[in-house]
Amino acid sequence: MGLLSDPNRRRALTKLLTRLNAPICVMCYLAGVAWFMGLAFEPFTLRTYMSENAMGSTMVEERFPAGERALATGREFAAHKKKVGGMPVDWLVKTMQSRGLEVFTQSFTRKLPFPDENKERYMVRGTNVYGILRAPRAPRTEALVLSAPCSEGNNNNQAVGLLLGLAQYFRSQIHWAKDIIFLVNEHDLIGMQAWLEGYHHTNTTGGDWSPLQGRGGSIQAALSLELSSDVITSLDLVLEGLNGQLPNLDLANLFYAFCQKIGVLCTIQGKLQRNDWDTTSGYSHAAQTMMLMVLKQASGRPWGDHGLFLRYHIEAASIRGINSFRQYKTDTTTIGRLLEGMYRKLNNLLERLHQSYFFYLMPSLSRFVSIGYYMPAFGLLAVILLLRALDLWVQLGASPPGTEDGVAGGVQVSNGPSSPGVLSILTPVVISHMTGVALYTLPILSQEMAVQHFPVSETEAVVLTAIAIYTAGLALPHNTHRLLQGEGTEEGWRVLKLVALLYLAVLLGCTALINFSLGFILALSLVPIAAFITPHTPKALSAAIMVLLSPGCTLLYCVFVFQELQETPVSLQDGWMLFLSVISQGILDHALYGSLVYPLLALLIYPCWLLLWNILFWK
Repeated sequence: MGLLSDPNRRRALTKLLTRLNAPICVMCYLAGVAWFMGLAFEPFTLRTYMSENAMGSTMVEERFPAGERALATGREFAAHKKKVGGMPVDWLVKTMQSRGLEVFTQSFTRKLPFPDENKERYMVRGTNVYGILRAPRAPRTEALVLSAPCSEGNNNNQAVGLLLGLAQYFRSQIHWAKDIIFLVNEHDLIGMQAWLEGYHHTNTTGGDWSPLQGRGGSIQAALSLELSSDVITSLDLVLEGLNGQLPNLDLANLFYAFCQKIGVLCTIQGKLQRNDWDTTSGYSHAAQTMMLMVLKQASGRPWGDHGLFLRYHIEAASIRGINSFRQYKTDTTTIGRLLEGMYRKLNNLLERLHQSYFFYLMPSLSRFVSIGYYMPAFGLLAVILLLRALDLWVQLGASPPGTEDGVAGGVQVSNGPSSPGVLSILTPVVISHMTGVALYTLPILSQEMAVQHFPVSETEAVVLTAIAIYTAGLALPHNTHRLLQGEGTEEGWRVLKLVALLYLAVLLGCTALINFSLGFILALSLVPIAAFITPHTPKALSAAIMVLLSPGCTLLYCVFVFQELQETPVSLQDGWMLFLSVISQGILDHALYGSLVYPLLALLIYPCWLLLWNILFWK
């Protein structure tokens, strides 16, 4: 405190920070990147452990003897699905009733804002079927959910068969203290969204669905099952939910514990755990797994049906069966035993899962990185913005008073260097955000007009309109200065950059608190240009760097990096088509499920980048 309260010492510290500002910023950036990459090194991570005492180890043996019967039920379900050309509602209702469940259905309808060309749908109509196994030993105030989506073709038939087999086996047990809801949802996430909104009496996305006739207790946890083969080689755990939300780490720990106990190969991000962490290949494998999780979380989209449960504070995950070239095989009976053991553990919960972490990264299923370990990497990047803002503040405070022509009788002109006009600062801010509003609203509103005048589909019209508006923003500096008519001053761009730096620091900080992965990726690309861009840098080179580090190009890079990490590299043409698909899916995810990534980029991040673009071309 003495250092800051003493004017001489404070002045000396300020001079030191301003003199060494650029080297300190470069060191902070390199240190932040190095810190993040070091998180995948096993000695810097923590070993997973079970925090919830109610789910500790017991001597209970997991049982499920009806694996072959579940497969037969799955084949029967596939035959009825093929016969009716969709969800066999009547057959599911009769089958669940024969297993002693209280069975209910829910119909829903949803019109998409524009056609989803990936899944070839526009007007979606479907039915959810669910059965409730009432708790025989409790007042039925809490519930667990096991769901399996009814997918197109031959996908996920085995999961529905196993779900019905588990329902029959659970019915014969008397130790359940929670209601167990067995749900078969149609049209994947759209059907799940309709069911969750009906269960919780909410309608946040504008869907049309019938009210639920039967309910269980407050849902404590949920698992979504995806199996498309009679035997599998490994089970993959999917955690990433809507807007980057993650379930409580104890749910992942529970899955890993039972896989280890029963002897099932388990993966995360489709990658097996390796023990050679002290080798280059071992570290590279862990880093790839962690970066895949970062990219998935940053996308903000739910990567499974479980992702929509998290917005209702329900801990949920998806379990996917993978049948690959590995010789190790696991049958349906073993998977049933694993699920039965997990639900018996969840049945023991006396309160919601809360004792373990909600913010974490996982280089493997046995190791994790807590928020206290990965936030310093972001902090090192964010402090650069504050250091540059401090440097600008000192420069503005040290500027001599006067006008552009010097001192004129002590009268200060409004457009002088020491007092830039408010209009010169406010105009770029307003125009940049108006462009962001246009980027957010016009692609969907103008799709019909675009289809009428150009030979494109509705989806192509939406994506191309968004790209056109994004590109048109590059012309803003020229138009802004035409409006200002020469009000731009040397002090003006410094004030505008000071505003942009503080704005970006707050924006990235708030984003990182909600979705660290998204905030960190944006900081990697935006912090360098925000820190060092000025009107005095070479225009052509600086403009090229700014475009290459813009939010749109960052998204394009992420598409190629994601494909490389998944070991499915694509050509430039295929990567560009994937990039266009990602844009359309981002807009659809916002309209259908409430994903916040697209409005964040359009309304806040892009306008902030446009402010920096205005500074580069300041006159």
